[in-house]
Amino acid sequence: MGTQGTRDTQGSDDGRTGTTPGRRALLGAAVLGAGGAVLGLPATARAAEKHGSGGYNGGYRSLPKPTVIGHRGASGYRPEHTLGSYQLALDMGAHIIEAGDLVPTKDGHLVCRHEPEIGGTTDVSAHPEFADRKVTKLLDGVSTTGWFTEDFTLAELKTLRAKERVPANRPHNTLYDGRWEIPTFEEVLRWREEQSRKLGRQVWIYPELKHPTYFRKLGLGLEERVAKVLRKHGLHKKNSPVILQSFEPTSIQRLNKLVDNPLAVLLSAANSRPWDFVETGDPRTVADLVRPAGLKWIASYAQGIGPTLDLIIPKDASGNLTTPTTLVRDAHAEGLILHPYTMRNENPFLPANFRKGTDVDAYGDVFGAFATYFATGIDGVFTDNPDTGLLAREDFLKKN
Repeated sequence: MGTQGTRDTQGSDDGRTGTTPGRRALLGAAVLGAGGAVLGLPATARAAEKHGSGGYNGGYRSLPKPTVIGHRGASGYRPEHTLGSYQLALDMGAHIIEAGDLVPTKDGHLVCRHEPEIGGTTDVSAHPEFADRKVTKLLDGVSTTGWFTEDFTLAELKTLRAKERVPANRPHNTLYDGRWEIPTFEEVLRWREEQSRKLGRQVWIYPELKHPTYFRKLGLGLEERVAKVLRKHGLHKKNSPVILQSFEPTSIQRLNKLVDNPLAVLLSAANSRPWDFVETGDPRTVADLVRPAGLKWIASYAQGIGPTLDLIIPKDASGNLTTPTTLVRDAHAEGLILHPYTMRNENPFLPANFRKGTDVDAYGDVFGAFATYFATGIDGVFTDNPDTGLLAREDFLKKN
């Protein structure tokens, strides 16, 4: 997510608790290598098989519901946006992998990073040859200091290695710091094709275009680059297993003219404005976009929305869930699917009424939280913990 909308407000994964879900998840992650088979997750694998983890060749409407989407891979267990994280999410049985928050390099390649600023997700600060690249920039109106992908060539970025973004919450993930490099979008698509051949079905991915207005001003327009790569791989069609998303509606409108892929508009806090709206003087807020008129407008060029979970069920001043909004019903009335973000297992990322114990980063009652959100009728959800999400999905389907 970008500075306007971040999926870091709703979830995480630590596993330092002794509860069964935490142990199961960590055991599953421990026995799975970057390309290993599903050895420690029989229930999860069975859940995926039982409820439609097939090729989904009929397009996005054929995806099983609720759809479990591996957020930046299986980022509850591996450093996010690495081939190791993507592979683990696939091995766990995720229906879709969010393989790619796409940002450009200085020489115009697309790479996968949560943000263009890479100080928190790579070892760039340990590279003295890049010390002079540390700068302060205005990123979507926010002063941001660090190292930015657009100031590096792809060859330079390939000398870096990924690391855990939230080590305080996920110290176990730091075990894998330095193991994987920054993947390019091309490498992700080759990985997707290889895994599809191995599995005998299409592997679905869900890339996000990051800060499109910011990069267009730098002469590094994302939409045309994404469309060109997708066309090269034959993945630009209506039923292609690639859903494209962005927090900027005008970016999705631009993509709608370039490719036939299913498209989703991401929606942050109700009182926020998409950055492209700020730049063009469009006064509408997210609150306007989630009203029937706003949803009808989105449905004229997109197939889905990715709202923050707070737009599905708001929280009170204490952080407890309140009454669901009408967003699910209203979006469905316009033919839109909803894939809200983000479910994570740790206490700080869960609604207050689903937190457990006194350990700040222990796992909470995430199964209860999943059940509550699934009950609203959402079509799927992004989660850092695909194994947990699939087990919660199996529980939900048994009862409904």
